[in-house]
Amino acid sequence: MTRPAHTRWPAETGDEASVRLGLRANLSQFILLAAVNFFVGGMVGLERTVTPLVGAEQFHLGEVAIAAFVVAFGFTKAITNAVGGALTARYTRKAILVNMKIDLIGPGRRGFALGINETAGYLGVAVTALATGYLAAWFGLRPAPELLGVGYVIAGLALSALAVRDTAAWARAEARQRPRQAGPHPSFRDIALRVSWTDRTLAAVSQAGLVNNLNDGLVWVVLPVLLVDHGVSVTGVGYIKALYPFMWAAGMIGTGHLADRIGRKPPIVSGMLIQAAGLAIITMGISHALAAGLAGAFLLGAGTSLVYPTLLAAVSDAAHPDWRAAALGVYRFWRDSGYAIGALIGGITAALASLDTAVAIAAILTAISGLLAWAFMHETHPPLAREATPADRDPLP
Repeated sequence: MTRPAHTRWPAETGDEASVRLGLRANLSQFILLAAVNFFVGGMVGLERTVTPLVGAEQFHLGEVAIAAFVVAFGFTKAITNAVGGALTARYTRKAILVNMKIDLIGPGRRGFALGINETAGYLGVAVTALATGYLAAWFGLRPAPELLGVGYVIAGLALSALAVRDTAAWARAEARQRPRQAGPHPSFRDIALRVSWTDRTLAAVSQAGLVNNLNDGLVWVVLPVLLVDHGVSVTGVGYIKALYPFMWAAGMIGTGHLADRIGRKPPIVSGMLIQAAGLAIITMGISHALAAGLAGAFLLGAGTSLVYPTLLAAVSDAAHPDWRAAALGVYRFWRDSGYAIGALIGGITAALASLDTAVAIAAILTAISGLLAWAFMHETHPPLAREATPADRDPLP
C-alpha cells in the first residue's frame, strides 16, 4: 500500500533539500536500524554458543565437520555482502538493508555512530550467547535456544518492513559535499580491485577485517569444544562466549568516538595486537581453562571493540559516497570470508594437531595482521585529508 505523500521521507518525495546529515537529525531512524542490528546479532549469538556443542555432543561430529557450518555461514555472508553492495545502485538501500546508518550520519562523527550501531549488534550477540547457555543447561541443546531465534527473526523482519525508510537521499547529500575527480563512475570491477589490492590503505583495512573475523570464526568453532574438553561446564562456556561479545559491544561507543578524535590507524593496529594477546593467554593458560577463557575473552572483546567499527569507518572515509556502498560490500566480502577461513584453519588444525595449536595459530596470524596494518595503512580521517594526499593507487573518480 502506498503511503500518503505527507508521510514520506525526502528520499521518497524527491525533496532532497530538506535532508540533514547527522545523528541528532536522524535519531529515530538510527535507533530503528540499531534495533534491527540487535536482532541480527542475536541470531549470531545463538549460533556461537549452541551450534558447536550440538555438533559435538548430539551428533558426535569432529572439529572439521563442525567447522563446515561456519564455513558455509562465512562464505554465504561474504558473497551476500559483496552482491548487496553492488546492487544498491539498482535497488533501494531499504530493499537490501546495507550501508544505511553510514548514509544518515555523514563524515564528522562516523566512528561514534558506527560504534553505537555495532554495539547494538554485538550486545545482541552477548545477551543471546548468555541466554542460550542457560536455556541449553536447563532445557537441553535443542529446541529451546532455537525458539529464541524465531522471535528475533519475526521482530527484525517486522521492523525492517514497516518502520525503516530508505536513505539514498542522504548519501547523495554527502556526495555533493565531497569533490570527486572527473571521469566516469568506476565499475564494480575497478572498485573491487582498489579495495582488495591497488589501494594500499584499503587493502590493509581489508586484510585486517579478514583476520579479525578469521580469529573470530576459529574461536567460534574451537573454543567451546576446547573449554569443555578441559572441564568447563556448558554454563561456563556460555559465560566466556558472552563476555567476548559483551566487551566488544560495551567498548565500541567509546572506541568509535576515539577513532573520530585520534584517527583510524591507531585503534586498528592496537586492537589487532590486543586480540593476539587474548588468544595467546587462552593457549598458554589452558590448564586453568575457565580463568584463561575469561581473561582471553576479555582481551579479545576489548581488541575487537577497537577494530570493528574503525575498519568500517576507514573504508567509508576513503570511498567517495558515489561508490561507497560497493566499496563496503567488497570490504565486507573479505571481512566475512574470514569466518570461513578461520573455521577451516581451526577445524583442520584441530584434527591434525590439537585444539590448542589452532588457537595459537590464530594468535600468530592476528599479530601479523596488526603489523601489516601498521606498515601499509595511511590515515583516512578526516576524509578530505586523505583526498588531498598524493595517491598511492590506480586513479579512480
